[in-house]
Amino acid sequence: MEDGHTLVLSRREALAVGAIGIGTTMGRCTISAALSADDVSWLDEVIRLPAVAEKIKLRPLLVAESGRPIGDLPTWQQRRRQLMLEWRNVLGRLPPRPRSGPAYETISNETVDGIERRRIRYETLPGETTEAYLLRPGNARGKLPAVVVFHSTVPHSIHQPAGVIGAKEKAFGWHLARRGFVALCPRNYLWPDNEHIEAKAMADRFHEKYPQTTGMARMLWEARLAVDLLTTRADVDSRRIGAVGHSLGAKEVLYLAAFDDRIRATVSSEGGIGLTFSNWNAPWYLGKQIEDAQFVHDHHELLALAAPRPFLLIGGDSADGSKSIPYVTSAQQVYRLFGQPVRLGLYRHGKGHAVPPKALSRSLEWLTTYIAH
Repeated sequence: MEDGHTLVLSRREALAVGAIGIGTTMGRCTISAALSADDVSWLDEVIRLPAVAEKIKLRPLLVAESGRPIGDLPTWQQRRRQLMLEWRNVLGRLPPRPRSGPAYETISNETVDGIERRRIRYETLPGETTEAYLLRPGNARGKLPAVVVFHSTVPHSIHQPAGVIGAKEKAFGWHLARRGFVALCPRNYLWPDNEHIEAKAMADRFHEKYPQTTGMARMLWEARLAVDLLTTRADVDSRRIGAVGHSLGAKEVLYLAAFDDRIRATVSSEGGIGLTFSNWNAPWYLGKQIEDAQFVHDHHELLALAAPRPFLLIGGDSADGSKSIPYVTSAQQVYRLFGQPVRLGLYRHGKGHAVPPKALSRSLEWLTTYIAH
């Protein structure tokens, strides 16, 4: 994988840098943070999480390679660079992405309820192409906020987030376009076309060409390519790009937020943040290496790599939920180094592996608040 961009704080983040207190009250982890007028009104609810027993031993984040504790931002930035290198070794390498975003051809175009919905095709890895939906409000002018939207494991792939087929509550791209965003909904490589998945066959085909590279590396490579595409558009404000996904898509946004600081805010719904929470050992994700007793990594490290950018984890107590709390509270320690308030939270809706109305509403509000405004 390529090196990430230099982390640059937004004006809001720079103004927020300051001291923050930590304590415990009635079994809850408390974070002393004054809410900003620029924050969602329910931020305090999702960042103040109850203490839970940690069943999985997570490697400490704020400890340098020397064993010394990390208590300041410059030392964390050194540790961050090392962590990114370690994770790139986990993922494996792919060819560099093109210097400019990919050119695309339009396959179909329609306007529905004032939303322009264009289906496009573009090249990904050498000799391969994918399709995506590109949505935008038809009457919008000037530079708009944008979002990359990843579909979940459904046969109809990109039709889901674009609002063509499937559950309306998972049509994140459609809902965000109606709120003034440009939304790009790319197809995951496990789908040979837009209508059906062939996970094992497509993963095997990929590994024949790139035997030392994980399937998750390809997902990340293609996710970053999608961001590249957005940044080339004249109607997109490249400083205001976010990411959202459910289930499979939630896995993709976790890696994209960690490795691409062009992503200003993220919503990850029911992806399974812990390596044991979902099928992360599948050949199309990280493979069997994560089952090795010597494998020391887990995804609290990726949450920390995304700091201080707003990240909302959503769980229904299926793939994510109460068991995800130690991952979030661990990474919150890193967020606190950047100042206040901490914008890494967990919203638990308790409705299983679904996107209930309140989860959808909060997802849209999170992205609108931290990207569009």
